[in-house]
Amino acid sequence: MRVDSLRTASGPTISWRAIECWGAGISLFIQAGALLPLMLADADGTLSESAKSILRLPCFPVYAFTIVILLRNFPQFLTALRRNLILPLMLVLPFLSTLWSISPPTSLRRAIGLLFCMLLSYVLAIRFTPRQLLFLLFVTLGACIGLSVVFSVVSPSLASMPDGAMRGVFIHKNVLGWYAALMILVATAVLIDGTLGLRRTAFVLLAAGVICLASSGSMTAIIATSVAYCLIGFYSLLQRSSGIGRVVIVLFFVQLSVGILISLHEFLVPALEALGKDATLTGRVPLWELVDREISDRWLLGYGYQAFWTVANTEATHIWLKIGWPAPHAHNGYRDILLSFGIVGMIPFALMLPYAIRQGAFLHCHDRQYGWLWLNVLTIMIPVMNLTESIFFVQNDAIFILFTTAIIMFSLYAPVVSTSRSPAWQAPARGLMSGLQTS
Repeated sequence: MRVDSLRTASGPTISWRAIECWGAGISLFIQAGALLPLMLADADGTLSESAKSILRLPCFPVYAFTIVILLRNFPQFLTALRRNLILPLMLVLPFLSTLWSISPPTSLRRAIGLLFCMLLSYVLAIRFTPRQLLFLLFVTLGACIGLSVVFSVVSPSLASMPDGAMRGVFIHKNVLGWYAALMILVATAVLIDGTLGLRRTAFVLLAAGVICLASSGSMTAIIATSVAYCLIGFYSLLQRSSGIGRVVIVLFFVQLSVGILISLHEFLVPALEALGKDATLTGRVPLWELVDREISDRWLLGYGYQAFWTVANTEATHIWLKIGWPAPHAHNGYRDILLSFGIVGMIPFALMLPYAIRQGAFLHCHDRQYGWLWLNVLTIMIPVMNLTESIFFVQNDAIFILFTTAIIMFSLYAPVVSTSRSPAWQAPARGLMSGLQTS
């Protein structure tokens, strides 16, 4: 018989559900890189090698929690693997890339970190419903954003970059902007959903998210937030429409998106120059030009998983000398996929993402009991962020963990909903809030 609780030495029992909820929340907080990296970083947000070594230590309890929960739910884990075969392929690819990597030890070490992060995504997908995960993120991101506001008042020097921009409890203003954008999305979803009964708290955290977003000055996060609200409107219309009307809405939205992307490609730089703004997008444009040349040299397999941006790589050093600053990545998630895996890695990713978006939209329209809206928005919002930042396939990163969690959830629920409209594959789980209590 399966044991669903643990007994402490003094007698009280702790349910496994409580362990799952607390463990998942703490794991996401750690993987978000809040607080501890700030304490170990220099004033400009730079982490020394010794600080990076210290930051690896909190990841080990997260890895242990992940393995324990997956072993306890191994049949559901196997189901999740079978329902989406592309994602396990993408999980194996970093390890395969060590065969052609320019730095095999680097690729292997980082591939192991990525493996455990994606396994955590499976834990979140099989143990939480979309609405339960929404509440979990509401609490976790709320803690990050709330602490950021408190730090900015109590210790402005610690919570600010050298240029005065707010970074909160994170090491860089852009990271604060990303999580503020996610907080705004989550708080808005809680307000729209209405079933969690947290409207006042949601309004407070929404305001805190807006303050952090504006104070960080992250244009990537501001654009992603704007896109998120457009997507909320689109998915709301999609759910209310049917038949030919739904097709028209989808075609209009796709054409509008393509038109905007083409316009940005053609007219963004001239518009910025005319307005007297930085037409290089803070040095990204010249960086992308140099990166594209390196991609073309090894377009088939790339340089190995995260092996390009290392001091030992002469090509990366050459780029740093030309642009005048040590870029940690390509500032474009799609280019970094090509640098790591070449076209061999980009093809399955390009197949997986549209299919996941289609599954998510189907669930949003046909399975309204679980609240799929915010996960659909998140699945497109993060690829938008990756146009100017690199978040795809980053190990120990909460945003990429959430992105893969959404894809896994879509592939788990969609086949069942299409036949029975009820995700019976998963055993009924107790509500998250009651699970947080110990018995």
